[in-house]
Amino acid sequence: MKTLIILLLISTLAFFSIDQFRPDIFHEMPKVGDVVDSLDNVYVYYNSDVGTVIGRNVKEGYNIGLKYQCVEFVKRYYFEHYNHRMPDSYGHAISFYNPTVEDGGLNSQRNLQQFTNPSGSEPKKGDLIVMDAMLFNAYGHVAIISSVNDKEIEIIQQNPGPKAASRETFKLEKTEESNWFIENNKILGWLRITEK
Repeated sequence: MKTLIILLLISTLAFFSIDQFRPDIFHEMPKVGDVVDSLDNVYVYYNSDVGTVIGRNVKEGYNIGLKYQCVEFVKRYYFEHYNHRMPDSYGHAISFYNPTVEDGGLNSQRNLQQFTNPSGSEPKKGDLIVMDAMLFNAYGHVAIISSVNDKEIEIIQQNPGPKAASRETFKLEKTEESNWFIENNKILGWLRITEK
């Protein structure tokens, strides 16, 4: 009986270890380039490991970005949904946020209005959110805000990692100073298409 219990424990441990490190063995994983989500008819593509690059996406002579990185999705979203071309069409995710631009000022590299976290302006659906570099990601991360309510925002993202979801939520708080704060210390701020 004791041997049977030990064998069961070892088998269970082996199963969960394999599932953690090789999820494709027990679950069908999407392939790089498969559509996994969308917002406003702009697709999010699966990219497997965050460092995977399939080539460059260029449309009408405009550099959208490296397939299927996070930057490629947000630039493609702004290009397809807003018909917006950023003056500086290159750069890593972290370069989308300019720390010298004041809250509500114009980020001229992206031709977008930039807001700090916290900001006097509430985040809106369609805003481009910028996250700082992290221990294992010196390039930062960008995503699009897919929905907002009084308590939280939801983002849609491409290339969050092989097992991470394309959607994620963060708490949203209105501070005593009447600023809007997205509760995540990696969120630098958000960018918005300027009203015309």
